[in-house]
Amino acid sequence: MISIAPGTKVYLACRPVSMRYGFDGLAAQVKQVLEADPFSGHLFLFRSKRADYLKILHYDGTGLCLFAKRLESGKFVWPPIVDGGMVLTPAQLALLLEAIDWRRTVAPDLPRRPVAV
Repeated sequence: MISIAPGTKVYLACRPVSMRYGFDGLAAQVKQVLEADPFSGHLFLFRSKRADYLKILHYDGTGLCLFAKRLESGKFVWPPIVDGGMVLTPAQLALLLEAIDWRRTVAPDLPRRPVAV
């Protein structure tokens, strides 16, 4: 779990981005799409096209940090795909990272472990 300092905002880019982007590509997306400063200390959340993969970009004061999570089954619950972005609360981020539907209060069944082929 990511601990978020008080006053830190969580920005979500609503349109999917290429998950091939690294630090520099996502920082450019922060400037262009979200019209924000990637070095502000806020969290910037990006989704994949299939909605099963996300990346979070964060500047911790010494450098950029990149957090990624991919679900083995199922999808993250995302807001509608529109231009621009939106601001999430830390609670909404926690639900999103746990792949819990924001519209429900019951957690989904735990995913089964992937079977080696």
